[in-house]
Amino acid sequence: MSRHSSLKKIGGGTTEKRTVLTRYERIALLRKRGQWSDGQRITGLLKTKPEE
Repeated sequence: MSRHSSLKKIGGGTTEKRTVLTRYERIALLRKRGQWSDGQRITGLLKTKPEE
């Protein structure tokens, strides 16, 4: 199955900055900020913005 031409990226890979973090990236960021401690539940994480 082929993709529609409007969905193809021009120039290859992703060059734009991602605004959505994976769960593991969010936990790593919260640990770095001191807002996460071991033993906390992995569901219901705080909202985080990626570092710039």
